[in-house]
Amino acid sequence: MESSLGFAHFLSQSDAVGRGVLLLLLALSVASWYLILTKGIANLLAGRRAARFLHAFWNAASLDEARALLRRQPDGADAFAGLARQALETDAGGQPGPRGLAAAGGASEFLTRALRNGIDQEAARVEHGLTLMASAGSAAPYVGLFGTVWGIYHALVQVGMSGQGTLDKVAGPVGEALIMTALGLAVAIPAVLAYNAFNRRNRVWLAKLDAFAHDLYVLLAVGARRGAATAALKEKAE
Repeated sequence: MESSLGFAHFLSQSDAVGRGVLLLLLALSVASWYLILTKGIANLLAGRRAARFLHAFWNAASLDEARALLRRQPDGADAFAGLARQALETDAGGQPGPRGLAAAGGASEFLTRALRNGIDQEAARVEHGLTLMASAGSAAPYVGLFGTVWGIYHALVQVGMSGQGTLDKVAGPVGEALIMTALGLAVAIPAVLAYNAFNRRNRVWLAKLDAFAHDLYVLLAVGARRGAATAALKEKAE
């Protein structure tokens, strides 16, 4: 009898509620590990693509060469390339810009809004899936604890009905029920660690994107105004 105790014995003795709790923990674990693997690989590839693009972008000889570089970049392939594309499409350097209320505040303000909108879109993209991961990390221990409580109750009812309340008869079913708590912790710990790691990576990533947006603003808006002022001074001197 004692040799048959274990997870398989607990599963065979559990009712629909216990099996439902087990399936819920399994679903949370699968969803968490899917997000961990997919987001981890995506973040690694995104970092490499961004490094290659930034190196090529800042080594471009002119804005025309930078625009040619962006035309070779597929849409949505890189957040930094997308931000640069949005910035260059505003035509902030004195070129004929967009019409309507979007550009009513001037080219510099329109460029600022375009850059901020690009950063907000990237922030929403990188946060996708983190809510589920955080929910799994916070809820899985309580789901496992509920399964343990239900399993202990179920085991004690069976022990009471058998009329054998000795320690050796109670310890086995109660120990089996504690498996649910261990499973809840096994689901929660990787989810919490991954959530914290992705959260930190997203803060660093968005800070780099914000710094790049500032550099683009200086390049397109401030640089364009300085170029226009220099050209005006040359015309007056002539």
